[in-house]
Amino acid sequence: MFHGGGWFTYLRYDDQQPRPDIDRALLRRVWEYGRPYRRYLVGVLVTVLVISGLGVVPPILIRLVVDEAIPEADLGKLTLLGAGMVAVPVVNALVGIAQRWWSSRAGEGIIFDLRRQLFEHLQRMSLRFFTATKTGELVSRIDNDVVGAQQAITGTFVSILSNLTAVAAILVVMLRADWRLTALAVLALPLFVVPARRVARLLRRISEQQMEHNAAMSSILAETFNVSGALLVKLFGRERHEAERFAREAAQVRDLGVRRAMVGRWFFASLGLVSAVGTAAVFWVGGLLVIQGGVSLGTIIMFSTLLTQLYGPLSAISNSRVEFATSLVSFERVFEVLDLEIDLREDPDAHHFDEVRGEIAFEQVWFRYGSGRPEGLDQVKVSAVDEAAASTRDWALADVTFRVAPGDLVALVGPSGAGKTTIGYLVPRLYDVTRGRVTIDGYDVRKVAHESLADAIGVVTQETYLFHDTIAANLRYARLDATADELEEACRAANIHDFIVSLPAGYDTVVGERGYRLSGGEKQRIAIARVILKDPRILILDEATSHLDSRSEALIQEALERVMADRTSLVIAHRLSTVRAADLILVLDEGRLVEQGTHEELVAAGGLYATLYETQFRHAQPA
Repeated sequence: MFHGGGWFTYLRYDDQQPRPDIDRALLRRVWEYGRPYRRYLVGVLVTVLVISGLGVVPPILIRLVVDEAIPEADLGKLTLLGAGMVAVPVVNALVGIAQRWWSSRAGEGIIFDLRRQLFEHLQRMSLRFFTATKTGELVSRIDNDVVGAQQAITGTFVSILSNLTAVAAILVVMLRADWRLTALAVLALPLFVVPARRVARLLRRISEQQMEHNAAMSSILAETFNVSGALLVKLFGRERHEAERFAREAAQVRDLGVRRAMVGRWFFASLGLVSAVGTAAVFWVGGLLVIQGGVSLGTIIMFSTLLTQLYGPLSAISNSRVEFATSLVSFERVFEVLDLEIDLREDPDAHHFDEVRGEIAFEQVWFRYGSGRPEGLDQVKVSAVDEAAASTRDWALADVTFRVAPGDLVALVGPSGAGKTTIGYLVPRLYDVTRGRVTIDGYDVRKVAHESLADAIGVVTQETYLFHDTIAANLRYARLDATADELEEACRAANIHDFIVSLPAGYDTVVGERGYRLSGGEKQRIAIARVILKDPRILILDEATSHLDSRSEALIQEALERVMADRTSLVIAHRLSTVRAADLILVLDEGRLVEQGTHEELVAAGGLYATLYETQFRHAQPA
């Protein structure tokens, strides 16, 4: 839960860098998301034209009533015109319902497409990306920004078109009635447009800042509301500190919201004043013309109604520029994520294993966690802390070469930070090597399909992750079509079946957030059962059991012996029994492979392994 300097770096713009311009390329890209829904959007456009046309009908009817029906005492015409005044809003409402249906179909479809594309894109990012990016930031992009982006197409764009059509229809009617009064009304137009441009730029900057602080709030929520974060906060008594941290970001959002509201309010107040002046001028000149006999009273009454309809859309058009610019900011934030290059791309001609023998080879492998950053991120801010660490960090692995025969048990031993876990990450291609290559059955893992690699390799980590779901659902994550009998068989092999059936809901027991309703040993045995259900040819195991009680440890060791049988296994070993049983022991120190051989060979060599044997393994537990 680091903050301040910021450890997540992928998704934050440098405040000093200019934002992308709203150019034709951006608008074309935005339109691509509306293209699949163009028939719905066409329906919306048709209803816009109909509603805009209907909008000018009531003032015309009022003019006819005042200038013709009443002076002529024509009761039939008066009745017909009155019926027309009732029919117009009825038709308008029905057309509006159709418009809302088409608009919602397009809008919700665009939201779905954006969210799905974002999620799928992020799923393909490497582990490096997720270790450098705050979860709350990603949630904010998929949740808030996508809705804002959708508003650009189905909200603001439709509003602009609707208001433009309404203004055009109103001006046509006004010009046909009296060009002089129309020209007087149009003179106020520049007073709407010029302020709108300045306010659009200001509100856009405020919206950008508000989105960034909203994302920061989401990050704090994601960090402190998950079980691990909540536990850490409580253990260190930092509830007040976290509340203050959240309050600071929430206050920024509040203050920016107030500022945005006041800027908008002052803007509309000025537009209202302009509207009032324009209306008063038209009434004064129109009244003068009526007195002089130049126009009819009905025309002035019609103009008074049309002026209200004219200045309303003009105000909305001015504000639409603001809203459109704001919604494009949301699109830019979405595109910022979609434009992140996938750093673990799958080769178009990737190999798919028909059958895996399980031979693993590292050939002069060099790897550094700070290397391999995806290209195309020059516009993204990288924290000074992360850059400094990347420039000074030693190689996690340096010139490591070894070969594991199919079916062998290989123990990885060495001091903390020696590179054992890194080797476990490179085999399933959670990261790509910096130099050299890692192969399985002679195939470079970079040339193997991701799905094929995942099917071939099973991993049991020291920290087991379980979804907030039932035990059965967590087990079936390994194989979605597994039957109840297969679940039971895997759990019996992992020494966890008896515990599960002792629970009131059995396999339907919900394990809680990250499986926190279960003990460490129970979670680890469920993880082992999950791997057994997957039935991979290669196993990568972190055998850490020092934090478990002796019974759980014995059950896990027995389960591990079953799961490793007849499989190629890479084990980060913490027990002497595992090390002695290994066909090959790899001894790592500061990222280098310093020794390899059997237990007897390495003890006799008197090197680092012999020291570890005397200080760590020999006295850790009985042989």
